Amino acid sequence: MERPPETRPTTAATGSSAERSLRLLAALASAGRALSLADLATHLGLPKATAHRLCAQLLESGFLAREIDERFFVAGPALRQLALDTLNHDSVRGLRHVVLAELVAQIGETCNFTTLDGASVLYLDRVEAPWPWRLTLDVGVHVPLHCTASGKLFLALMPREQREALLAHLPLQRLTANTLTSRKALRAECEQIAERGCSVDREEFILGLIAVAVPVLDPQGRARAAIAVHAPSARLTLDAALKKLAALREAAVKMSALL
Repeated sequence: MERPPETRPTTAATGSSAERSLRLLAALASAGRALSLADLATHLGLPKATAHRLCAQLLESGFLAREIDERFFVAGPALRQLALDTLNHDSVRGLRHVVLAELVAQIGETCNFTTLDGASVLYLDRVEAPWPWRLTLDVGVHVPLHCTASGKLFLALMPREQREALLAHLPLQRLTANTLTSRKALRAECEQIAERGCSVDREEFILGLIAVAVPVLDPQGRARAAIAVHAPSARLTLDAALKKLAALREAAVKMSALL
């Protein structure tokens, strides 16, 4: 005998349209790469026509966007904003700020907390060291991927397919004499970063400024954010900054619990 509607188990195929939409967005976010309509339909166990209708609604509302290859879908601006607003929830943001402040007190240099936002790095939080010469980058500012410690870290730790798609279209603008503007050189750098688990900025973004970044991992081991220290090279050499890796990694573990 068929169960009454209120006791029938909910699945991707039988759930409400809202639930299916949420499952679709969760599948896309979890995959960490662009997915086709067929991919989404298969993952959710839905007919292609149903998946197509859901995608059309989510595209219209900005929760999905088309990839350069229009057969594929990526997170849209509304979904990214929702994720960032969630990550920046006031109570959690305060706890993350404490972690950064304790790190700055320990190592004596400015530290920041960043995440990947599309094809650039977004500053989520920052604590300044009490030095007279410092670079000010406000929370909410975007910086390039190819020439910053956090940016290269995100490139190195993302799925290869996603990285290649970005590298194919990313403008590798030369900002200093040390900026990597060759895709081949940037790929090689990403391989080294993935091996050592940290990234450096050798005055590639701003002349006279060095940085070291480490990943903040989610429970599945994916790099969802980064913690970085940066300082004028005249005050802190890159070798000296790398000696602070243990403190950075300890802070990253604490921050992982606050994602």
